[in-house]
Amino acid sequence: MHRSINVIAAVGLALGGALGMAGAMVTRQNVQGILWAIDGAGLVMAAAMLATKYFRTGNDVVAGGFLVFAIGEGLILLSAPAAGLTGSIPAFAAGTALWGTALLLVSVPKLFAMPIRILGIVSAILFIVTAARIFWGEPLQPTSAPMPTYAYPVLVATFVGWIWTLWRETVRLK
Repeated sequence: MHRSINVIAAVGLALGGALGMAGAMVTRQNVQGILWAIDGAGLVMAAAMLATKYFRTGNDVVAGGFLVFAIGEGLILLSAPAAGLTGSIPAFAAGTALWGTALLLVSVPKLFAMPIRILGIVSAILFIVTAARIFWGEPLQPTSAPMPTYAYPVLVATFVGWIWTLWRETVRLK
């Protein structure tokens, strides 16, 4: 059972990371929307699986973090791909605020290796700053540079760390 959850979560994180970055790089809105829709669905699935996994092992704060991440990603998924960049700003602000909160909940407890935790905390700070700037009135789009564009690679690096952790656990379970 744990092996299946690890594989499903790793696939969702990999899809989310790869297609999310690809969506941030393309300029055609319809292609961007499809990439981000698949990215979002994969990340919601992965985060839900990880929330279940870590809740079962008694890591309630980390489990809660993955649950908050799923909610934040779902909020962005609800409007961003269909609303376009400008129309998605309010949902993006709320979603990135939840991403930041979730990343802190997952990264502060000593469950993951220190480099993964540091990446998660840095990513959390970048997304909290992005959300705060939007709430303060700046019309930052999901593709605005430097923020949030520079936050995405740090988030994806965090995903890679989570995938690595899941892979190591899966290999041990064989």
